[in-house]
Amino acid sequence: MVKDMTEGNSAKQILMFTLPLLVGNLFQQFYNMADTIIVGQTLGKGALAAVGATGSFNFLIIGFVLGTASGFCIPVAQYFGAKDYKKMRACVANIIYLGVAISAVLTLLTMLFTKDILRLLDTPSDIIDDSYSYIIVIFAGMSATMFYNILAGLLRALGDSRSPLYFLIISSALNIGMDFFFILVLHTGVMGAGLATVLAQLISGLLCLFYIIKKSQVLHLTREDMKPSFMLSKKQLFLGLPMALQFSITAVGGLILQKSVNGLGSTAVASVSTGNKASMILTQPMESLGIAMATFCGQNLGAGKIDRVRRGVHQAIGMVIIYSIVATVVSFTAGKYMALLFISGNETVVIGGIYRMLSICGCFYSALAILFVYRNSIQGLGFGVPAMAAGLFELAARAAVGSFFVPVYGFDAACIAGPVAWIAADILLIPVFYIVLSRLLKKYGFKKKREERIKPEAE
Repeated sequence: MVKDMTEGNSAKQILMFTLPLLVGNLFQQFYNMADTIIVGQTLGKGALAAVGATGSFNFLIIGFVLGTASGFCIPVAQYFGAKDYKKMRACVANIIYLGVAISAVLTLLTMLFTKDILRLLDTPSDIIDDSYSYIIVIFAGMSATMFYNILAGLLRALGDSRSPLYFLIISSALNIGMDFFFILVLHTGVMGAGLATVLAQLISGLLCLFYIIKKSQVLHLTREDMKPSFMLSKKQLFLGLPMALQFSITAVGGLILQKSVNGLGSTAVASVSTGNKASMILTQPMESLGIAMATFCGQNLGAGKIDRVRRGVHQAIGMVIIYSIVATVVSFTAGKYMALLFISGNETVVIGGIYRMLSICGCFYSALAILFVYRNSIQGLGFGVPAMAAGLFELAARAAVGSFFVPVYGFDAACIAGPVAWIAADILLIPVFYIVLSRLLKKYGFKKKREERIKPEAE
């Protein structure tokens, strides 16, 4: 359902938009984690480590896809907020062209170089073949990932966070069923887990497409809309590529860290990679609210309501800080039980490592919460480069910890890498947001006040 976020109670609108988005993201995380859970419980610690060892490399490539899809959809939210539906549909057409081109190039490159990159990362010899079997299937299905994320992003840009949720619930159930079928019935090993994930993404994308055809008339394209526009493509690339590079730059830091963790052995790999996945469960509410802020800020920028942007961001910060405190408590009290989702209770060393990582990261969830809100808000306002720069700060922090501290202090240093990166990004994002806000208030706020002064006189 299309929703205009430029009118009404901003806090309520942000929260109501976030809730379906949160449930959807949890389902998306759940079916992504279903691979890890089912692999760990059915194939053992070695297979779990094999899937986990691909985590940073996976995020490097798939994160680039997610970033481009999200960035390309920001102008759609802005033109929707401005009620300029002709330009909005032209943006949608350009997204199709750009999405096809980018996914094709990335698929070709990953098919050629994946095995070499796994070797470069010092992936342990006892798990490298399984790691390759899993990740190459994910990369082969990259177009399905792009397909779904673009269509879901378009619906969210129009304020509809519910429909993608329903489609994710369906595909999540199918993904879990396919995981068991491929692994336990067809005995395809970790490769089957990757195939189940790709098929689930494809099904989600098809469901989004059918819904748009039947229900979202405003997104229906005419022949005139399908004409490529260099200016719109330039605007979308200006927003999409920095967001994509932000994900990928962050992932490069993760790869450097992953290389250091790989040197600690497969047990440490399993603990760190699984601890990250468990942490993602706890941090999804913060991330979902951050994504909501991109749409909220984009629509209100299109409507020229910058005061409303400022108020909404401050309300969002309050909400995520409160939640981050709750998540911290949960990480300490329920971390061991969360670890049991992924691995047998007999693997006490791995379980202890997962719990330790959750406990350390949990102390810094407030820094991550702030990062999500400010970064997505800046992106929604059309400033993708500062968000990319924050990714560079994260890269530098993770690389420093991975290169200098993990070899000396081992597993504990790997656990602190994430929090150090979050704090580094916040140091940049917080002042940048208020600089951007000040500029936009001058551009839109003063103009609006002048129009309000003139209008009564004209009447």
